[in-house]
Amino acid sequence: MEESKNRIIVEIVGESHAFCNALRKELWEDKHVKIAAYNIEHPYVSNPKMIVETDGQEKPKAALLKAAERIRDNSDKLKKMAEKELK
Repeated sequence: MEESKNRIIVEIVGESHAFCNALRKELWEDKHVKIAAYNIEHPYVSNPKMIVETDGQEKPKAALLKAAERIRDNSDKLKKMAEKELK
């Protein structure tokens, strides 16, 4: 992990494009996020690295954690809806 005041680069072990795209999209919903991107150097031998940069009003680590929590909450809602409809 690399971290400075307004920027963080985090390696996301064990994930692929699916999760990284969802996280990137959710980060863009935060008005303080200026950059949200990821890179996978080689899909078979490297993990994705998520890059988050903010305007300084919010720490990048906080923005990343909030986005992950929103994804979890939305996934829980979808699961409950599916369980209700599939009974």
